[in-house]
Amino acid sequence: MFQAKVAVVGGGCVGLSAALALSLQGVSVVVIDAGDKCAPLSDEYGLRVSAINQASEALFTELGAWPLMQEQRISPYTQMDVRDKDSFAHIHFSADDYDVTHLGHIIENDVIHRALVARLEQQANVTLLFNHAYKDIHQSDSNVLITLDNGSPVMCELLIAADGANSGVRQRFNLPITFKDYDHHALVATIKTEQGNEQCARQVFLPDGPLAFLPLADEHMHSIVWSCSPQQAQAYQGMTDEEFNKALYTAFDGQCGLCEVQSKRPVFPLTMRYARQWVKERIVLMGDAAHTIHPLAGLGMNLGLKDAARFTELLTEPLLSGEGDLQRALRTYERERKLDAQKHIATMQGLKTLFAGNNPIKKLVRGLGLSAVNDIKPLKQVFAEQALGK
Repeated sequence: MFQAKVAVVGGGCVGLSAALALSLQGVSVVVIDAGDKCAPLSDEYGLRVSAINQASEALFTELGAWPLMQEQRISPYTQMDVRDKDSFAHIHFSADDYDVTHLGHIIENDVIHRALVARLEQQANVTLLFNHAYKDIHQSDSNVLITLDNGSPVMCELLIAADGANSGVRQRFNLPITFKDYDHHALVATIKTEQGNEQCARQVFLPDGPLAFLPLADEHMHSIVWSCSPQQAQAYQGMTDEEFNKALYTAFDGQCGLCEVQSKRPVFPLTMRYARQWVKERIVLMGDAAHTIHPLAGLGMNLGLKDAARFTELLTEPLLSGEGDLQRALRTYERERKLDAQKHIATMQGLKTLFAGNNPIKKLVRGLGLSAVNDIKPLKQVFAEQALGK
């Protein structure tokens, strides 16, 4: 039998961050994941990357994982440039404007994952059960019993479900969810460009959806996220490399010169999900299991990491002392994190709606709006603080 204060189902970056944060506070943790621990880092860039803001960087530093990421591959970005292709809308941020060395980092999810696993393996109060699926989960007034696929029992006081957007734990316990199809698919790829990336995270809003060029460690390499209609995504995926390179260059107005695709071009459907209930007795949702959001502002991973950080702040004392009001702390976590997720989901929906299509009135509004933000310092400060994760 495996026994711990907390079990985390889901060995992705958010679940591992929560496990590490809790363990460093003296809380024993078991991590359960059906997948492999982590593959060796390839010479090729991974296709799943995250824009890590300074708040998330601070968390990783506190967890002791940041130096391990720096030893692998990370790419700071010092500028952000956002444009609307069909209007005069434009906004530009620079780290120099805010007396910081960088606005954030673009990091492959595999790099984050490997660093967190390495740190967890150093903790005596952590058990990592990769390549183990759960077969059954039962909870009582005082604990949760998880039965693994090999029959082994895992006993804990709380179970964190960090098992992704299609969370099996969330479905098993009938936690209600609201969802909406964004009617967008995201095409991701690694791109080599003629001109250097200048450590600038660029995004252009096209009538069919946003296209982001995110700088990688090699100055001529970018990770792109192209959000567009499912039909258009299929068309881009079916193009030859030469055809795709030309379409990409045209869509991006040649901002970085000629483009050369370096990878496959997988496509992922985009759906907004928001769990209406995050806590059920001793079951707690976190990360994508609780919320998913459009990637146009790169907030997904950062929101999940905020879940992990706040959970640790609120639950460590009740878990360790046994005297605190566990359910009160869980309700506070649910209330605060639901409100933050709601705010960001609404903001992303508003941006997606504003920048969609060729309506002349919309084009005028977004042109005036972004230009005003770029020219009026207090407004720009608000946007910059969002980008920095303040």
